[in-house]
Amino acid sequence: MVERRTFIAGAAAAGTLAAVGGAVYSAAADPDEASPKTDRVLNATAITQVFGDGQKLVAVAVEYDRAIDTASLSTSTFDVTDRKVTKVYANTRAALAEKGRDGRYVIVELSPDDTAAALWVTQQGSGTGPSGSAGVSSSKSSTSSASSASSPSASASSSGGGGVGEGGPKVGDSTPGGTIVAAKATLTQKGTVTTADGTRYAADSTTLTTSKVINLIVDDFKQFSYHDPATGQTLKYNLFVPKGYDPGKSYPLVLFMHDASVVNVATEGPLVQGLGAVCWASTTDQARHESFVLAPEYGSVVVDDTYKPSPLFDATANLVKAVTKKYSIDSKRLYATGQSMGAMMTVGLNIKYPDLFAASFVVAGQWPSGQAKPLAEKKLWIVVSQDDDKSYSGENAITKVIKAEGTKVGTAVWDGQSTSAQFAADVRSLEKQKAPVNYASFQAGTTVKSGSGTSAHMGTWHIAYTIPGIRDWIMRQSG
Repeated sequence: MVERRTFIAGAAAAGTLAAVGGAVYSAAADPDEASPKTDRVLNATAITQVFGDGQKLVAVAVEYDRAIDTASLSTSTFDVTDRKVTKVYANTRAALAEKGRDGRYVIVELSPDDTAAALWVTQQGSGTGPSGSAGVSSSKSSTSSASSASSPSASASSSGGGGVGEGGPKVGDSTPGGTIVAAKATLTQKGTVTTADGTRYAADSTTLTTSKVINLIVDDFKQFSYHDPATGQTLKYNLFVPKGYDPGKSYPLVLFMHDASVVNVATEGPLVQGLGAVCWASTTDQARHESFVLAPEYGSVVVDDTYKPSPLFDATANLVKAVTKKYSIDSKRLYATGQSMGAMMTVGLNIKYPDLFAASFVVAGQWPSGQAKPLAEKKLWIVVSQDDDKSYSGENAITKVIKAEGTKVGTAVWDGQSTSAQFAADVRSLEKQKAPVNYASFQAGTTVKSGSGTSAHMGTWHIAYTIPGIRDWIMRQSG
């Protein structure tokens, strides 16, 4: 298994002290005001979270030798190299919380908007790939990662903005399009920390470096390898098994297929590149819809604009069937979703295997409209940006065919900058059209923040997987 604990490296100051077995702080300048030197800090743990645009280091949990008074803490208590501290509080465990409480852990929350926060770095940003994007280099330099470019059994894809096509990689290309950056945080205690029993730990200039990592949701997935006897292909994949899994119950399964920027990286790549896989495994989603989540890691491009997929295409369908047989999974509640290349695969698999999926969520994808007639029998939710030229025109052509076959298509135009409440209302409004196929397009210019360097193509999935109402609709469908 490829080691998943890969986090962004902060600019460590000279003389950094690794927090293994206890960091030693120097004596307080004024012993009358605070306690003298002691092994008061046991370790520091980095905490990461996945956002629409990828995984980020969002906090550091500093473990002390005794409970800390949360009221003694403020954002000026700690300084973290190259990061903005947004909140500091105590907790009884190394975990984020809405409100602090006395405990041995001090949680130092960091702004996810910091440049140094990013743990997933894609080398693409704009251009025209299959679903409309070819690559340009990111302004952020990529460093060594957990990528395993030598793994012939993994599979991924790379291209600008996650796309494949004109000027982009072709089927079989295994050039990584993104990097999982090794990440650590370094920090110093700038202010006095008071324990629950009144002992005061003075400020200290000694630098502490994180030695552990907690990856929210990502750590809940397990990594496996599947050899498909039918195609001879081997797929590495991530699998989320519902907590408290009961073989006596029957569960749905969601298949997520990543975009081309996740070419041949670590097995966990599909989990850290964005929300496409992990959103279904969140505590909130699982409370509403217990389900398995399956996310293959493709070591080479599976499909490009020739629409002639590699054997990994059929191996993916066979993987779904194999996992369904291994666990207590409802074969009538299998769902597919993907972005860019993964969206193309979602559409293609629904055409070639019309009885496999009960419903699918297609994000920024396309397929030849001449092959689209079988989609008239499917339940689909399609999301695309109007300024993602190839995807938008491609989905328009597909939905035109679906309508010509007599299937109703619900349509709506959304503002990509809407609030969560507005998106929830948008979903309800579209559902009222009572169509088996829902087609929502984002207004041009609303999926990309000014100066972000991201394409409208990539911006589509940065937003689409943040909308829980769509996932709720998918989960209500049955084959």
